[in-house]
Amino acid sequence: MALLLHLTGIDEAGWAKGFREAMPGYRVVTRSDAFDPAEIEFIFVWKPATDAFEGLDNLKAVLSLGAGVDALLEHPALPEVPVIRFVDEELTHCMSDYVISQVTMHQRLFTRYAAHQKAKVWSQLYPPASHEISVGIMGLGVLGTDAALKLRAVGFSVNGWSRSAKSIEGVEGFAGDTRFMDFLAATDILVCLLPLTEETRGILNMQTFKALRRGRLVGGPVLVNAARGGHQKEADIVAALKDGTLGAASLDVFETEPLPRTSPLWEIETCFITPHIAAISNEHSGVRYFSQIIADHAAGKPLRNVVDRGRGY
Repeated sequence: MALLLHLTGIDEAGWAKGFREAMPGYRVVTRSDAFDPAEIEFIFVWKPATDAFEGLDNLKAVLSLGAGVDALLEHPALPEVPVIRFVDEELTHCMSDYVISQVTMHQRLFTRYAAHQKAKVWSQLYPPASHEISVGIMGLGVLGTDAALKLRAVGFSVNGWSRSAKSIEGVEGFAGDTRFMDFLAATDILVCLLPLTEETRGILNMQTFKALRRGRLVGGPVLVNAARGGHQKEADIVAALKDGTLGAASLDVFETEPLPRTSPLWEIETCFITPHIAAISNEHSGVRYFSQIIADHAAGKPLRNVVDRGRGY
């Protein structure tokens, strides 16, 4: 049996070398190699082509390089086998690093100080202390839980909103649609780490922004989105930043990527743009994680981190 790498826009040879070194007794092939589709037991994918799964009749699972699987689940020919998502300590750590850096930047009013520096203005605005600011995290999976605990550890008040009730020490939990507005009303800095599903698509909109708490941050509440571009309505973000509904925003993901040069987001001083780099799947940790998945399967152990297709994550 064999592992097939199908990675669009990514160096398959580098990943193949890593997998071969990690699994010397297991065949690893790329699309450019000669192989029998019937021997493929696992396929490791990133943006698979329409015909990616043709002939893979003995497939045991699809291994997803991305932590988010929304695009993969929309593949028209995705086989009815388990889909394994990437859950990794390094990726989680990097995401929390990004979230903490953006939250702290906004809490310390660096958005205002940057504008004052450009205008050569000396104005001693005093930031609120971290414990005076409530960070609301949308999505309490592996990434959201880690970010919540670390924000709590550095002094922030933290709220969490999720589809089902979650219990995290020191974090006030809100669950379901009926508690969404209560969650927003208690939040100064809104962080989106949700999976992208039909229920969460477009959830970052003007109605959501208007429900956030006001009065704690100079300029108004703040949005941080490091999940998926499909969560946000960018026209609403532009409008909210311009009319003061939002004081600032940090965006790592966008409706269209790369972000078009014509997007008005580029020109808004209170919008901080990063090019989808908050948490990148690392080759070393990816090889370690997925080679262990394959080894566990060979040993008769159950597959872990299997996507619930009904929920979309």
